[in-house]
Amino acid sequence: MKPRIVIPTVAPEAYQALMNLEKYISTTSLTPIHKELIKIRASQINGCAYCINMHTIDGRKHGITEQKIYLLNAWSEADVYTEEEKAILALTEQVTLISNHVSDEVYQNAASLFDEKYLAEIILSIITINSWNRLAITTGLRAV
Repeated sequence: MKPRIVIPTVAPEAYQALMNLEKYISTTSLTPIHKELIKIRASQINGCAYCINMHTIDGRKHGITEQKIYLLNAWSEADVYTEEEKAILALTEQVTLISNHVSDEVYQNAASLFDEKYLAEIILSIITINSWNRLAITTGLRAV
């Protein structure tokens, strides 16, 4: 691959704004496992090897089991995820694949399991990792 633009160098203020959103996510009440499941699943859907690699490593550090990582592509058919995790993963998929919209069923299920603040944090976390995925893929970051 030919060298591509380095956003932090060319547009440092914009990159810092994205970093600030990531810093906000790190201060939320989302559990580390919820954060990493969101990041891994969105990165899988988007095909971002750089982020999948990073977040599976981080997920293991935060206690996500190998079984949960391996089954993540088929989470809806696996009994290893909690009801809350399944709601988060369903919302992650629909927000990531936003052209299909977020169904009332998926949204209402998540809304019934989480208070408004936690739900807002889930949604913002999904949006943030999707931004990182797009930045990494577009600029050619590679998994190491």
